[in-house]
Amino acid sequence: MAEAGKINGGAASPRLKGPLAGLLLAGIVLACPPAHGQEQQNAFSAPLATGTASFAEPGPALDETDDGQAPLPAPLDGEDAPPDDPALVDEDASARILPDSLRENLPQTRIDSAVRRAAADSGEAPGVPLGAFTLRPSLSQGIGTERTSDGGGSSSRTFSRTGFRGVLTSDWSRHQLTVDADGVYERNLGGTGETQPEFRLGADLRLDLSHDTIANITGGYRFNRESSTDPNAVSGASAQSGVQTLTGGARVTRDFGLIRGTAGLDLERQIYGSAKLSDGSRLSLADRNRTEATLTGRIGYELSPALIPYLEASAGRSFYDRRADSLGYERSATLLGGRGGVEIDLGEKLRGDLGIGYKQAHFEDHRLSAIETLALDGSLAWSPQRGTDLRLGFRTEIEPSTAGGESGYVAYETNAELTHQLRDNLVATLMGAYTLRDMPSASGSDQNVYRVGAGLAWDLNRWLAMTGDVSYEVTTQSGAADSRITRAGIGLVLRR
Repeated sequence: MAEAGKINGGAASPRLKGPLAGLLLAGIVLACPPAHGQEQQNAFSAPLATGTASFAEPGPALDETDDGQAPLPAPLDGEDAPPDDPALVDEDASARILPDSLRENLPQTRIDSAVRRAAADSGEAPGVPLGAFTLRPSLSQGIGTERTSDGGGSSSRTFSRTGFRGVLTSDWSRHQLTVDADGVYERNLGGTGETQPEFRLGADLRLDLSHDTIANITGGYRFNRESSTDPNAVSGASAQSGVQTLTGGARVTRDFGLIRGTAGLDLERQIYGSAKLSDGSRLSLADRNRTEATLTGRIGYELSPALIPYLEASAGRSFYDRRADSLGYERSATLLGGRGGVEIDLGEKLRGDLGIGYKQAHFEDHRLSAIETLALDGSLAWSPQRGTDLRLGFRTEIEPSTAGGESGYVAYETNAELTHQLRDNLVATLMGAYTLRDMPSASGSDQNVYRVGAGLAWDLNRWLAMTGDVSYEVTTQSGAADSRITRAGIGLVLRR
């Protein structure tokens, strides 16, 4: 068999003819790199050259580097030389040109900036940053009218109403402090009637002791005027007593797997001022001043994160500053209670705490009979659809009496508030409340208090809003004339 010809200088041996010679010639042309300074005409030239190199006989051996690898080819003119060591390649250079959507190490945004941006997007006022805190204040000014009618006739007044509200919240990474304050000052512009000033201050410090243990320390102060329809109100007074209430407490909650335990201590002190009589004199009510301490324990079982049934027991004691009141009765008492209920947390749709149980009060004076009652306490918040919220509240309280020979009464209160967002900047509110004051003694008759109201809030912008409201209250009691109060007002709210 004849010896095959060799490839020399790019020309085939004369003994290679026909299709084989043409195929070898095409492979040699593709394998040869372009001349120095000449651009490649085909982007696929390098892969094809690599694939066809097997048709050529091996040439001289290439020089090798120390690690046994072939050196990189020399760069063309106008190109940067590649680095000798792949480890020296600047990997951050590619990261710097990536869009933010593909980056993982985006810069972190400050918490207060994120909060203000979220508030701006929702149309709410962003608040005022104060170091590690954020303050959200608001100031309101309005004018209202009120008409009161009872068995003694009727009266009306026009008044100005100035209110403020502020919420201070910490931005700590751990623990949280929230301080909430609001108040109302009224001044009569015309007519006659009793003003209703109010002030409230509350603070809650949450301590994250561990992953399973949370402690809350609370404190508060409240001032309000006693209602003229209250059974303990002074009959015929032109201005009822101002009541100051101081509260404090501590509570610890711990999770033991599916079991959740809570123990808490609550303190409350009430201080009564003097009532102003129709003749201008004042009647001291200092004998009603008292302090109450209550110890509460609760144990719950987590059926699911959204449903926790529980059992709760409480024991307390009320101490009056004076051992006996002006009528000679010792009204200090021992308070006992227990209830069963359920905690519900279904997110924005439904959440709350509702329980039913039993309460009783035993007084030191043997002439005063004990008060025992079935108690319903709790609150529920339901949002059937976005922009619509319904809040329900239930409360049962034992209130001591100031009348001779009377132990007191039981107040059952329920209230409902429905808010609906008519437009992005217009919210309507409907409210209703009912209070039953059950008088256990034969000499007293039950009292019923009904309240209804409606209001509108129009946000002119995130800083300013216009409000309007109207309400109607009726108090009925057997053997006494009905009392009716109608109120209406309009105002502006400035918030930051």
